[in-house]
Amino acid sequence: MTHVHRDDFGSRLGMWLFLVTEMVLFGGLFIAYSAMRHRYPMEFHHAGAELNAVLGITNTVVLLTSSLTVVLSIVAIQRNERSRAIGFLSTTLGLGFVFLIIKGFEWAAKFHHGLYPNSAHLATLPPGEQVFFGLYFSMTGLHGVHVIAGMGVLAWVLGMVVKGTVNADKYVHLENAGLYWHLVDVIWIFLLPLFYLAA
Repeated sequence: MTHVHRDDFGSRLGMWLFLVTEMVLFGGLFIAYSAMRHRYPMEFHHAGAELNAVLGITNTVVLLTSSLTVVLSIVAIQRNERSRAIGFLSTTLGLGFVFLIIKGFEWAAKFHHGLYPNSAHLATLPPGEQVFFGLYFSMTGLHGVHVIAGMGVLAWVLGMVVKGTVNADKYVHLENAGLYWHLVDVIWIFLLPLFYLAA
């Protein structure tokens, strides 16, 4: 029988190091936001009022719930309850789609009102508001890319759970995917007050 080398500690450590690089990336953007908000406090206040706080808070609840279902899927697989793990992971993916749909409607509304980078309408607004919406689309867009990537990873792990490759004896892939999804959640929790509650 061929022995397959496993290094769960190394896998977890590698994921944490990767998450640190992601935090550095968004940390730089948060610093840029802080500097611009200090420079244009009133413009940021006014521009923030253009965002839909209800949708922002709704998406926060969606992501928090999806983080819970990821945790529940890990607990289920540890207890060798594969069908429950599949159900919780599928729910997480569904909630990810809900998040993206809500964000899509929100972005569509901003485009409809001409509040997007390089639009003719936005060019008529004060420089601070232009900066605000530039940061808004950059940071929420980058976050959206991470949501899509996280869903891709979760879908891949879901396939492994269905096949039995991820099971009660080997679930580090699910743990790492869950960690990445939690990062997506944490980043959004920072984005919510910076943009949606800026007013």
